[in-house]
Amino acid sequence: MIKLQQLRKEYRSGSHTTHALKEINLTIEKGEIFGIIGHSGAGKSTLLRSINLLERPTEGKVIVDGVDLTSLSTKRLQEQRRRIGMIFQHFNLLSSATVEENIAFPLRLAGTSKSAVQARVRELLDLVGLGEQGRKYPAQLSGGQKQRVGIARALATNPDVLLCDEATSALDPQTTNSILALLLDINSKLNITIVLITHEMHVIRSICDRVAVIHAGQIVEQGSVAEVFMKPRHGVTKQFIEQVADPVELDAAAADQTDVSGTVIQINFLGETTYDPILSRAVQQTGVTFSILQGTISRMKNTPYGQLVVRLQGPAEAAEQTIVLLRESGLDVEVYNHGLV
Repeated sequence: MIKLQQLRKEYRSGSHTTHALKEINLTIEKGEIFGIIGHSGAGKSTLLRSINLLERPTEGKVIVDGVDLTSLSTKRLQEQRRRIGMIFQHFNLLSSATVEENIAFPLRLAGTSKSAVQARVRELLDLVGLGEQGRKYPAQLSGGQKQRVGIARALATNPDVLLCDEATSALDPQTTNSILALLLDINSKLNITIVLITHEMHVIRSICDRVAVIHAGQIVEQGSVAEVFMKPRHGVTKQFIEQVADPVELDAAAADQTDVSGTVIQINFLGETTYDPILSRAVQQTGVTFSILQGTISRMKNTPYGQLVVRLQGPAEAAEQTIVLLRESGLDVEVYNHGLV
């Protein structure tokens, strides 16, 4: 578990002070994939690097598995950092070293025996899908392969935590998806806690369990990805969601149908209820009829979700009862207009 308590980071230049982080409080559970999203300059890189104290906070505590890193000596801190791996946006590989040598580098720094290094490198090459690339140099690899080397190197010392600093922002969409799938696989196999920063909501939606939104050095919103995605509260969060949200907006043909003869509602589904015939059961009970104007079904990591815009027709009381039944079944219902007679 990672706990950041009252974290504050300031940079001073002469008489000017920049407040990079302001009163950050976060708890990241063991084994989860936690995303931190924000625009450039919001403080997300500073926050990530505070977890392993590459950026030492001005105030506050960084507690990893019960150990307050801010209170450790230099030697103890170096020992604890071996339990925290890190991968970078631009890979940070040694250009004059082979893939195997890059992965082995942290093991050799830790004084690991030659035989153990060789065995661990082989294991990691297979894990990241580079079993045949060990003797190549970084210049001979694609961007995605370089990032796989970076991931393998970060895992070399069997860390409990993996920090990802914009790990996919230098990659094309297809390669990004393959790296995200690899991180999911690693998280599942090793139960390693992954903390990643990004400015892409697609990354958050694809693999994260929970997310924090950072703006101007402050956490402005946090929660499960599904909760934040479906019911964003802060304006910055809404901006990010617009990157990937499938808009449920009535087109011209549908808009012509939103007249006084019906009530138009939007139904938001989340989880397994997405596939349940809740609407069908509700209208069978109330006797109203409905027509579908627009709808989508997508996924957030392993969680299905959907939105459906429908027009209800029938007696006003029956339509109201339909909405009540939908809400009682756990669905979020927004009423666009009333007009039933």
